[in-house]
Amino acid sequence: MRRVTSSEEESIRAAAAAIARGGVVAIPTDTLYGLAVDPFSEDAVARLFAVKGRSAGNAVALIAADLGQVKTQIGSLPPAAQRLAESYWPGPLTMLLARPARVPAELTGGSARVGVRVPNHDIARALCRACGHVLTATSANMSGEPPTDDPGVVARVFASSDVELLLDGGRTPGGPPSTIVDVLDDGTLHLIRPGAIDWEEICASARR
Repeated sequence: MRRVTSSEEESIRAAAAAIARGGVVAIPTDTLYGLAVDPFSEDAVARLFAVKGRSAGNAVALIAADLGQVKTQIGSLPPAAQRLAESYWPGPLTMLLARPARVPAELTGGSARVGVRVPNHDIARALCRACGHVLTATSANMSGEPPTDDPGVVARVFASSDVELLLDGGRTPGGPPSTIVDVLDDGTLHLIRPGAIDWEEICASARR
């Protein structure tokens, strides 16, 4: 695995090229380190699951450069989701939206919903822009093991794996995971996982 400094534009281009080839790249986010692949490539998704030793029944969330990229790649948002995106993105809110047909069902565990967020991290968003599409951001750890904010741990765990590149941005902020909310077309919200943003606050924001 090649390890490069994430703040350099050349490193972002190298990571984008690796992802375009179907490779797996470890990246910093606003919480922990994640593994990025092209979510529209069935081969890349299969490689991601193999690298993590993860069951194909477990869904993987996506990250995007901005709200515009979400709309282009995933589809238009229900009004409640639009309000939440304007309130909390970039930030630790993952919304479950209708999965477009071009996203492999393997990525969502066969579900018709896919999780997506815009992270509050310049490098993660820059990579999404460089690739021209949303990316996976499942935690950079072996399945069943704890996630990490330390690029040294990522380098050690995946040293002999198919992870092609590590964008080393130093330690990430860590903290609580993103709050995951299912947002239906009629505005109904379902809390899937508590996280960094309070549920009552989310409900209030969705009604504004």
